[in-house]
Amino acid sequence: SYSSLKREMRNLSEECSLEPVTVSMAYVYFEKLVLQGKLNKQNRKLCAGACVLLAAKISSDLRKHEVKHLIDKLEERFRFNRRDLIGFEFTVLVALELALYLPENQVLPHYRRLTQQS
Repeated sequence: SYSSLKREMRNLSEECSLEPVTVSMAYVYFEKLVLQGKLNKQNRKLCAGACVLLAAKISSDLRKHEVKHLIDKLEERFRFNRRDLIGFEFTVLVALELALYLPENQVLPHYRRLTQQS
């Protein structure tokens, strides 16, 4: 289910010390893909992974090795191939029409929920 996928996204992000705002952005990307009908059984984990990766790249100044570590973790957790992930990153970018910087009102509800939970 989508909520269990989102939980995975959060857990993985915490393991990689990503900020709640990063997770919140990944959630917004993910929900936009869901609403666009882009997700199916085959690609939903790739979708989730690509959303986390893009959010991490945009919202935190990750060094090269940190990005690699994140990709390793995503690959391990969601059991997909990094080549597929990188390819899917582009698919997500196109679906989001390159609008990776999100208005605050889209990110805040998730952010509040995440920071209240921890």
